[in-house]
Amino acid sequence: MSSANENLFTEPCDTEVLIVPRNKNTKRIFIAATRMNDGKTTTSLALFSALRSVTQDVGFIKPVGQRFVEVEGHQIDEDSVLLNRIFDVKTPMKAMSPIAIHPTFTREFLDSPGKTHPELINQMCRAFDRAAFNNEYIIIEGTGHAGVGSVFNLSNADVARHLNAKVIIVARGGIGRPIDEIAMNKALFAEAGVEVIGAIINKVEPHKLEMVDKYCRIALERMGISLLGCIPVEKKLTQPNLHQVVEEINGTWLNGEKYAASTRIDKVMIGAMAARGIVDYLLPGVLVVTAGDREDIMLAAIAAEGVAGKRIISGIILTRDTHPHPKLMDMIAKTDIPVVVSSEESYVVASKINNMTVKTQPSDADKIPIIKDLITKNIDLDVIRAAFRADNS
Repeated sequence: MSSANENLFTEPCDTEVLIVPRNKNTKRIFIAATRMNDGKTTTSLALFSALRSVTQDVGFIKPVGQRFVEVEGHQIDEDSVLLNRIFDVKTPMKAMSPIAIHPTFTREFLDSPGKTHPELINQMCRAFDRAAFNNEYIIIEGTGHAGVGSVFNLSNADVARHLNAKVIIVARGGIGRPIDEIAMNKALFAEAGVEVIGAIINKVEPHKLEMVDKYCRIALERMGISLLGCIPVEKKLTQPNLHQVVEEINGTWLNGEKYAASTRIDKVMIGAMAARGIVDYLLPGVLVVTAGDREDIMLAAIAAEGVAGKRIISGIILTRDTHPHPKLMDMIAKTDIPVVVSSEESYVVASKINNMTVKTQPSDADKIPIIKDLITKNIDLDVIRAAFRADNS
């Protein structure tokens, strides 16, 4: 093998050729999680922002994406789109999201793994070189725990190994379960020869923050892992906006759609009581779910807005596909009350909303300062940066 190619390939064993990026200088931070919805994307966004406060030369890549949208003819992971819209990374979107796991991806891979796998690795490494170009740091967002993607030989551990990255593991708040899960993930990364530089305990109840920090720090130190910090639950990050709610229930807008992205839902109220009983609940952040023939509740909401002189209630969802009387609809149209109709029963609608998994969207401008603040206040960035100083000494 010629010296010109020595930066492209190494041979760790007789049967595998490990394709690696040309880039040797950019400091790579791989964000993994112990399970879905532990806060990996939020951590990636916040850490990207924190590093930007140190240097503007920060890149981002999500090598393997499972939720994607169409951008310029390419399937691009939603998290890459989100980060790019917030920070304007100035990297081609395809380089930030090289591999999209579409519905038939796994079967197509297993039909011809010997041919497909080297192509995927090459595609990923070339994209990495573009995303990391001229950057001091690059955030690499994984797709879940260390083993996710093993079925097509692109587990998080494998990806981190190919990209020569150091890993931060994000786990959900607590002591016993997150420590157990971090230990298991560390073992998988260690087997792949990947260094874990620390762990973040996310979504900790604020009143338990000090206790969780103390005991997780003790437990992780025994495992040789630094606790980078604990992040408290931030209620606003878990609140869906009306646009997300309407998508979840497959609802149809009748009024107030312009408020879809800016209105957060703090509480769902099923309107089963008399109108006079619900008046006390017509407050900002409250979404009322009620049958479409409950005209008394709609009139109460209209009256409350009229008295206040501004929009009060966050919205009304009318169930069982029942529309208001045309004259009442005319009255609603003169208000700013968001009104949506759904074909399902009130209990089903309320359950769907309460069980929603809320992901940060590009339109969530109100959430971004909160996310940035979480890392600044709760995570020891110096420990993360120090993990790379030995490499350059």
